[in-house]
Amino acid sequence: MKVSHYFEFEDRVTGGIRESVVHQRKMLDREGIAYTTEPTLDADVFHCNLMGPRSVWYAKRAGDRGVPVVAHTHVTAEDFGDSFRFTNALAKPLKPYLSRAYGLADALVCPSEYNRGVIEGYADAPTTVISNGVDREKLAGFESLEAEYRERYELDPPTVFLVGHVIKRKGLATFVDLARRLPDVDFAWFGPLDLSLKGRETTRLIEESPDNCTFTGFVDDVRGAFAAGDVFLFPTHEENEGIALLEAMTAGKAVVVRDIETFSWLDDGEECLKVDPTDADDETAAFADAIRRLSDPALRERLGSNAATRSESFSLDAIAERYRSLYESL
Repeated sequence: MKVSHYFEFEDRVTGGIRESVVHQRKMLDREGIAYTTEPTLDADVFHCNLMGPRSVWYAKRAGDRGVPVVAHTHVTAEDFGDSFRFTNALAKPLKPYLSRAYGLADALVCPSEYNRGVIEGYADAPTTVISNGVDREKLAGFESLEAEYRERYELDPPTVFLVGHVIKRKGLATFVDLARRLPDVDFAWFGPLDLSLKGRETTRLIEESPDNCTFTGFVDDVRGAFAAGDVFLFPTHEENEGIALLEAMTAGKAVVVRDIETFSWLDDGEECLKVDPTDADDETAAFADAIRRLSDPALRERLGSNAATRSESFSLDAIAERYRSLYESL
């Protein structure tokens, strides 16, 4: 079996999609599945990770030649908005485009049950849920970087943190408001910070954030983020899965998430703390209450330990065989 495992715009796209592709290729290597990263129809399966125009072109021709097409549903109109400059304007026409593009596939791979539910409104192609997974080897030894990264960014425990692109959709306003509400707690957002790609509101939130709220920009070793952070705060409004969340759980960190459908699989009070702002008059106050609860080291330890145990089912070793099964079924 040979797979054309294609990632259009591979040299430009970063973040969760890139991480997912890296994980997929590691899993194909584990399974001994031969693949090329070039788009070609000289393969048993054409698997595309981003349905750009070139991927669509190859998918159409693969269908004509009887080559099965697999498409990953990383991108939806729902999670495209409030990301970077101009993405809100593009989100509306994106859905009909993606409906046509995903409709070319013989099988769609969805990173979560939530994402599968969204995709059912896009195309009739069969769907399979396969998590993006977490690369446990990537995080190995993260504890050794704690002192270095705390000193570099002047962070005192317990530090509230987040990892990933700084975008409004991931709960930027909530993150900043919480730092302002809890001035004695250090907040740190580890991730690329290119203000030229941000909208005015995102730029304003970053520039007017309080002194206890640090935006590190790109970090040379992401393990340092998980070493310096104690409470992983993920107030995202829309997410297909959340690789950084899985990494935080693997690192044994206590997790606070917005109570959205994506995270329905997490057990509130056992593997995380969920905050449902609709149950409170003040969203910031509701999140602040959760952060205050986690000032208790014993609670952080219990939630973090349970989260680490739960994350084991998302390891690349646990997921890899599902790709072989999918390809062979086609």
